[in-house]
Amino acid sequence: MDTHPISNPLALAVLVLLFEKDMHPYEMASTLKERKKEDSIKLRYGSLYTVIGLLEREKLIAPFKTSRAGRRPERTVYRITPAGTVEMRAWLQSILSAPVKEYPLFEAGLSLLPAVAPQEAVGLLEARAQRLDETIASHGQALGSSAKKIDPLFLIESEYHLEILKAERRFVQNLVGHIKGETWPSIKIWKSVHARGRGKGGFKWEA
Repeated sequence: MDTHPISNPLALAVLVLLFEKDMHPYEMASTLKERKKEDSIKLRYGSLYTVIGLLEREKLIAPFKTSRAGRRPERTVYRITPAGTVEMRAWLQSILSAPVKEYPLFEAGLSLLPAVAPQEAVGLLEARAQRLDETIASHGQALGSSAKKIDPLFLIESEYHLEILKAERRFVQNLVGHIKGETWPSIKIWKSVHARGRGKGGFKWEA
């Protein structure tokens, strides 16, 4: 059970940034973008200010001072509180140590795959494989370029994402092979179900 007062990952990112040093919201956003964190954490200025307000309400961060650069409006600089540091550590420990069930759309689609005919499923999966190839190539190129400017410590999640994409590509390729080769008995039943069509009694998965 999630016992953290705020569940938005952006809130955790704010706590981590303020653990590094005191910052105003604009610097927080700039630092997250510079480190490519918007690829892993949804970042919008409106959401950022909302999260900051929630963290302040929970006394996990506090205004420290105001700063002004040139003619720009004053900016509030925030500092993490002792309670915020405790919460940040507990939250990170929970995320890093305990796997949780997530609900990705592709997994949901796979769970309902028999609703499309095998031949159509093959076409859809092959189209996904092609898009995955393109994504893997572009992501790998971007990661290589970023590694020249950003310390690898701040690119760990990008490396993780790339490995997940590669694993998914292998899975899709294997699944297409099983469907085409009819290596599972249920695939012949799957074919016959769609050959018969949907009757009044619904699909019947008996051979």
